[in-house]
Amino acid sequence: MSGGEADVKNSIWMRAVLYGGVFLAVGILAFATMSVGVANVKQAEWDEEKLNYERVTEQYTEATADYTQANETYNQASETYNQANATYNEAANDSNTTSEQLELLEADKNEAKEIKLQLEADKDEKKEIKLQLADDKYDAKMDKVDAHLSYLTWRTAGITILLMCVTYMAFIGLGGFMNSIYPEDHGHDDHGYGGDDHEHHGSGSPIVFSLGVLLFLMGFPMFSNTLSNLLSGVDANLGDLGLSMLGLTVITAGVANWWREDLPFIGNHEQIATSDPFQGQHIRKAGIWVFIMSEVMVFATFFSSYLRMRTEWCTEWQVRAENCGEINVLTASDFLRPNGGELNGVGGHGDFMTILPGAVNTFALIISSYTIVLALKTAKQKDWQAPSGLMGKLMPDQKSAVRNYLIATFLLGSMFIVLKLVEWSHLVAEGFSIGVQNGAGDFTGQAASIFYISTGAHGVHVFVGLLVMLYLIFKADTVGYDERNAQGIEYFGLYWHFVDLAWVVIFPAFYLY
Repeated sequence: MSGGEADVKNSIWMRAVLYGGVFLAVGILAFATMSVGVANVKQAEWDEEKLNYERVTEQYTEATADYTQANETYNQASETYNQANATYNEAANDSNTTSEQLELLEADKNEAKEIKLQLEADKDEKKEIKLQLADDKYDAKMDKVDAHLSYLTWRTAGITILLMCVTYMAFIGLGGFMNSIYPEDHGHDDHGYGGDDHEHHGSGSPIVFSLGVLLFLMGFPMFSNTLSNLLSGVDANLGDLGLSMLGLTVITAGVANWWREDLPFIGNHEQIATSDPFQGQHIRKAGIWVFIMSEVMVFATFFSSYLRMRTEWCTEWQVRAENCGEINVLTASDFLRPNGGELNGVGGHGDFMTILPGAVNTFALIISSYTIVLALKTAKQKDWQAPSGLMGKLMPDQKSAVRNYLIATFLLGSMFIVLKLVEWSHLVAEGFSIGVQNGAGDFTGQAASIFYISTGAHGVHVFVGLLVMLYLIFKADTVGYDERNAQGIEYFGLYWHFVDLAWVVIFPAFYLY
């Protein structure tokens, strides 16, 4: 296999259209199946559980009123008995009381006692009914919450897959179009896509990309608010997504232009750094390392801010350590991990299923780091041989093997984004949002903002990486990778390993601590 051995330029546009059509079909199918089909069924189940919860709540309210009334009646009977008993004792101590009078008073006392015992039994019975209905009410509430979260899972997953697929389609379509209008005499000859003299020159793509990031961040407050409403099932003005979506479009254009510039490159004349500390290293590799170092500082601010606040907040952990008297703030981990803190009936209901998306995402990124390494190893291997069995059928040649390893990495990363937004929708629905929580004056704004910004920033890094990975898949499927031009996979692998390592720190810090 050799990058550029066959002229693939004429097939670029059609191949991009095919890719885009597949993504659009997958997105529409996922949306129709999950967000419309399954979600409608789940919504019906949610509506049923809401009605059941309202019915049980009404029964519990009535039982509480019956118990209160029975308790008041019992207290009155108890007071009557105490009075009768006091009268009897007084008469018994009075030497002037006749035996007949004493017998009558004793009969009154015994009658009052019998009434009291009957009413006590009635009260205890109503208390038992009340306690049972309290348990039923709690179970009905949990069933309602589970039904709501199940509905949100399918709805959010379908919407997320659709939006991701549309973005993938736009990206690959724009990239394919820009390559289709690539000048014939620019950097390649008549014998291959990207001649031997092609090399990387100065590029305007980072500037375009940075402009897109600026536009996205300018519209981010409205974007995040609208996204929060969509995730929680509240009506939202989609127009508020406009500026951030424009930013994402510009970002896509910047990345697509980089695609146009990189696709013909077959590994010759890679620019070399001439100054310390990267002397002798490829310029692009040095640039990746500088970028990663800057990203380390960004995420370090997230971790330090969270850990400082986490150790000063009165959380469930601080209460255990006897550093404060009661919980006054909830964190994401209180909603996600088992035995989390609880405040005013909110939080503290985490279990295996609530922590599962984050755990699955952790393993997904770890595995994806392995598959990207396999893609690089396969591309650089000169004496590669097809494996036996099923793997041999999936990877009949070296070019297919590189592409399929990249596809596996792409699918794992895409699953990460879907599960992340599903998890966010659950947290928002359960009350973990920026601002006043539960209308009770209990603020989780600081904790929520640190969590959403930190995990959201990481999610953006993952999604940008997926766009780049989509390009790598496309190039692997067209031009191909070998030992000469595998640097692109290597440079991306450095970035992807950083994203993986960042999540390995985020997960225990934000989810378990």
